[in-house]
Amino acid sequence: MLQDIDAIETKEWLDALKSVVRHAGKDRAAELLKSLSESAVNHGIEQPSSIQTPYRNTIPVEKEIKSPGDNALERKIRSIIRWNAMAMVMKANDNDEGLGGHIASFASSATLYDVGFNHFFRGNDGDTPGDLIYFQGHVSPGMYARSYVEGRLSEAHLDNFRREVNGGGLSSYPHPWLMPDYWQFPTVSMGLGPIKSIYQARFNRYMEARGLIPKTDRKVWAFLGDGECDEPESLGAISLATREKLDNLIFVINCNLQRLDGPVRGNSKIVQELEGVFRGAGWNVIKVLWGRGWDELLAKDKTGLLQKRMDEVVDGEMQNYKANGGAYTREHFFGKYPELLELVKDMSDDDIMGLARGGHDAHKVYNAYHQAVNTKGKPTVILAQTVKGYGMGTGQAVNKTHSLKELDVNSLKAFRDRFELPISDEDLPKLPYYRPAEDSPEMQYMKSRRKELKGFVPSRDPSFDPLLVPALDAFAAQLKSTGEREISTTMSFVRILSSLVKDKQIGKQIVPIVPDEARTFGMEGMFKTVGIYSSEGQKYTPHDAGQMMSYHESATGQILEEGINEAGSMASWIAAATAYSNYKKPMIPFYIYYSMFGFQRIGDLAWAAGDSQARGFLLGATAGRTTLNGEGLQHQDGHSHVFANTIPNCRSYDPTYAHELAVIIQDGIKRMYHDNENVFYYISLMNENYQHPDLPEGSEEGIIKGIYQLEKGAGKAKNRVQLMGAGTILREVRFAAEILRKDFDVEADVWSVTSVNELTRDGQRATRWNMLNPTAAPRKPYITQVLEGAEGPFIISTDNLKTYSEQLRAYIPGDYTVLGTEGFGRSDTRTQLRHFFEVNRYFVVIAALKSLADQGKIKADVVAKAIKKFGIDPEKADPMSV
Repeated sequence: MLQDIDAIETKEWLDALKSVVRHAGKDRAAELLKSLSESAVNHGIEQPSSIQTPYRNTIPVEKEIKSPGDNALERKIRSIIRWNAMAMVMKANDNDEGLGGHIASFASSATLYDVGFNHFFRGNDGDTPGDLIYFQGHVSPGMYARSYVEGRLSEAHLDNFRREVNGGGLSSYPHPWLMPDYWQFPTVSMGLGPIKSIYQARFNRYMEARGLIPKTDRKVWAFLGDGECDEPESLGAISLATREKLDNLIFVINCNLQRLDGPVRGNSKIVQELEGVFRGAGWNVIKVLWGRGWDELLAKDKTGLLQKRMDEVVDGEMQNYKANGGAYTREHFFGKYPELLELVKDMSDDDIMGLARGGHDAHKVYNAYHQAVNTKGKPTVILAQTVKGYGMGTGQAVNKTHSLKELDVNSLKAFRDRFELPISDEDLPKLPYYRPAEDSPEMQYMKSRRKELKGFVPSRDPSFDPLLVPALDAFAAQLKSTGEREISTTMSFVRILSSLVKDKQIGKQIVPIVPDEARTFGMEGMFKTVGIYSSEGQKYTPHDAGQMMSYHESATGQILEEGINEAGSMASWIAAATAYSNYKKPMIPFYIYYSMFGFQRIGDLAWAAGDSQARGFLLGATAGRTTLNGEGLQHQDGHSHVFANTIPNCRSYDPTYAHELAVIIQDGIKRMYHDNENVFYYISLMNENYQHPDLPEGSEEGIIKGIYQLEKGAGKAKNRVQLMGAGTILREVRFAAEILRKDFDVEADVWSVTSVNELTRDGQRATRWNMLNPTAAPRKPYITQVLEGAEGPFIISTDNLKTYSEQLRAYIPGDYTVLGTEGFGRSDTRTQLRHFFEVNRYFVVIAALKSLADQGKIKADVVAKAIKKFGIDPEKADPMSV
């Protein structure tokens, strides 16, 4: 033994362990090791900080099984796909502009995917749903190349890689929005694939537990890179997968040891680091590090030095070995110990260079996948060691390989010869695509494998049967005045949600999602009525069990309570919001959260939701810079609607009253789940209580389009203004109208602006159409049509940034003044905050009077007197500056 102060005693312990395994089995051996560990703790012996095994394959040679496939044919197919992927990327860059693309990532992982396609990835053509596969974003060329060989894509498609504007092109990475019949999940924003896959696997179990889909052995596969694991989203939710016993989840981490600039962990070993993290979280970890060529060397080595060398060498050197060749490897890897040089004395430098890493050995990969799909009770991660840029000649394992997009002729020849491709020297520079004849063994084999596995992948089917949506009168209680009773729009939403979960047609398909804030939003009444989903049910008696609103967990619960975890909640929402495609069971998710911790915190996931063609509702509760009063700077949101407008298929609303909220939600469900509109909704909710009026007759269209008249000034005053507002600030606008009538003899019409963003988009569409159709009758934006007959200047005040309402300036038929809440929030009363941010009733009055003065309708001193009357300091600090 090496570096052992008492080798005999160590051998005795190891022999004893072998004896236990031989006579009592592995489970008994595990019990003894656990007892030893507990005893060590009792004796104060420090335990290892992470659980790592030697740097070798997890599955021993004697436990391996033979792949049922034709290895020779599979290698030929894999080589053809490699060539087509490379040719496609090189052609995309054979121009002055250079469209980009990546070869090296797929080159390193081709075998990982090929084994899955040939033996494991189940398609959607069978009686049970196909596997859900999160392909690593940068490997898209390899997927397109395979689909070309399969006959799903044409040469024209490949020639139009990254050329999408004119149609018929292929997207740079997996983008369902751009290729809705092909890609299922956008993954190229690093870290999002892993976290989404975890919550997808959990959502699968949720659907099964609630009896919404049959139980199957469907798998969720997530392919990611070792460098990608530095993203917090990649590893941040792995404990959930263990806690939920998600044996339907398989991570495959391509450990090519490199990221874009250099080694992932040049001075250590990323595989060992990841093994410790995943083992510590309770995952089944399978390391696939060395190909079969190493098995013989390990068997011949009786000194233990080969394993020692494998354990001690750092990743920076591992990269060097494949970058610098067999002679370098002989000298620097084997050469450290004379015994290892002796071990490889009969091998040529080419033989040493040909020693494959585990991720390039189909036999090793097959065994890892086989064990993974048969593991019960826990998720599996496969750590596959590969070489970035595998087979790319001088581009292999070098730091710049990620960005390499072309090879010279000599490198092309070497590539062709290495992978035995039937392409002549004359044709090489032309980069011809290669597809074997339809009756060739390769084509027959590929198609037979996919037929056996029930269809081609990747593929996506967005079709579903429309839902029977409740009519607006199903929310009759929310359409009526609250009378003297004061409630918030948050409470109104909870009542709408409670009605929906009871609906006989769609109630079971409602998915409430909360990040540990249900009580804040007044949702605790739903705990007992529909239950909180827990895969283990409820093993304890909650302290409030005797109360009407006790905390109730259930294996068939409907609420997804995600804890203090906005990213996980959003990933869960995306899984539910895409169920119409992935499960053929449209679900209607309502994710309610602190609005400040929505787009600002998980904007990348929200963008991915748009790309995924998600459908459902995001509810930004406690919204408004001045409405969430005491919480202060980090909690007060005045810009979520600005963020929402960056996502093209997100419809966003800022309603003030319960009737507006009911109209928007009912119309949204109809649009998404009956009319099949490809959109999702963001709605801001407030926690301020006030009285709500009846739904004004005929206002539904305006509510949906973004503006309707709430009050028509009936007075005969000489001057008139148009006041607009949204959210709770609309109430300040209404109070301002009263002050103008009473104190200044100015009449006012009041407009509820439910969506500046929808009005802006409508205006932009009209403007664009007019520009492109100069000889046709011009179109008018909806807001212009509504306001063009209105008299007087226009003033708008909201609890959002001025930037939000400024979008409308081009479509307002008159002078336009915007009040908003630019600047950092702070803690105080709502009254104080609205004065500070200059959006309250008095600033609305001042803005209206100033506009009239600018038009010459009143004297400027009227404005000055009003400022003094309201106690406003003209020298007060600009909210943006303090």
